[in-house]
Amino acid sequence: MYAEASSFTTLAKDKAFIAIENGELQYLDAETPTLADLNMRFPVGYWTCILGRSGCGKSTLLRHFAGLLNAKASWKGALLLEDQQGIKHPLSVDNEIAYMGQQDLLMPWLSAMDNVLLSTRFGKHLKDKECQQKALHLLEQVGLADQRDLLPQQLSGGMRQRVAIARTLMQEKPIVLMDEPFSALDAVNRHKLQNLAHQLLQDKTVLLITHDPHEAIRLASKLYVMQGAPAFAHAMELPQSDIPRKLDAECAKLQQSIIEKLEKDYE
Repeated sequence: MYAEASSFTTLAKDKAFIAIENGELQYLDAETPTLADLNMRFPVGYWTCILGRSGCGKSTLLRHFAGLLNAKASWKGALLLEDQQGIKHPLSVDNEIAYMGQQDLLMPWLSAMDNVLLSTRFGKHLKDKECQQKALHLLEQVGLADQRDLLPQQLSGGMRQRVAIARTLMQEKPIVLMDEPFSALDAVNRHKLQNLAHQLLQDKTVLLITHDPHEAIRLASKLYVMQGAPAFAHAMELPQSDIPRKLDAECAKLQQSIIEKLEKDYE
């Protein structure tokens, strides 16, 4: 059942989903699709994690929705917003997305504060003083208020990613795409940043790409494993426990199941 297009932000998160139906993506210079038969549902206001082997098309999917592949690939299929009554609305996510990649992409000549403020240089935003106050508050939230005047090269990898999180929040977008933002960090900093991101991105619709089954299980309200060539998405059942999850016996069993599923793509 389909209805007229509706604003993404007008629908409450409970029982609302962004849905991909029969999605297919193919690079213009490729003979076969990278992604095919994609049918996925992302709960609005929660985290969806997507796992898969390197090169299967996980990042390609995110880059498509971020508008980074427009001249390089073709897309077929429906992007919909399913409301609480099960009515599906055609959906556009233009100007609704913040993107956080594998690299922090901080400007090396700008301070931590100015990197957070970068998005305010474009389009309609708060007044300069209000922007400064908001950016400082975000840096306080990520524990870097005292480092606000430092350049990126003066910060550790974990600090740089915290600045990137603050910059993402500064954009105030309802959908956040995260492409392995914690993969370059050591185990302790990765764990800390996972917890911090989950806390600060509450009520955002987050799509997280990861190679790490443990990370996906900890953070996901919905979890997909991408398999095959062209890749399709398989939904996995998750434990009914508080997020971020602790690695108990149920999570360990699921992690093993995911690894076994991923191994099939290497056979």
